[in-house]
Amino acid sequence: MADLAPEFDPTEVHLRSSLTFDEFYARSYDSIARALSLTLGDPNWGAEATDEAMTRAYSRWKDVSTYDNPEGWTYRVGLNWAYSWQRKLARKLPWTPETSTLPVTNDPELDAALQTLDPKYRSVVVCRYFLDWSTEQTATALDIAPGTVKSRLSTGLTQLRRKLDPTNPREVKR
Repeated sequence: MADLAPEFDPTEVHLRSSLTFDEFYARSYDSIARALSLTLGDPNWGAEATDEAMTRAYSRWKDVSTYDNPEGWTYRVGLNWAYSWQRKLARKLPWTPETSTLPVTNDPELDAALQTLDPKYRSVVVCRYFLDWSTEQTATALDIAPGTVKSRLSTGLTQLRRKLDPTNPREVKR
């Protein structure tokens, strides 16, 4: 999972309040779009969700710029928007991610394995490893408890390990 390095430095969070929206957009758009693409399982849907989230961040930039993790807020807004649209579309016809040849990571096997995860596990794995957010930042962005982040991360990583290396006899003991 080393290929999932973040494109922004989370140690710069304290400098965010002086960041203009244009700087935030230039620094964060690609990493948020890739994270949403991984979570949603579709690069086109991830880009659309990011566009919507960035539009909402722009309209509220005075407040968003003061948040500890404006990327987390923007990621969550995009995720909520996409899930809302999925529910609306599901009422009309079943939604399935488009099959795309656009790689989200540098490892097609990892892309495929991530898509097998339930979205609640996939979103935590993406936030913790792709965006390199702390447990607390992930919990805040996803509006879940830190303990839930840890539990979902453990389950998600176990499922990924099994998918990526089914010959590995190592099992998690509970």
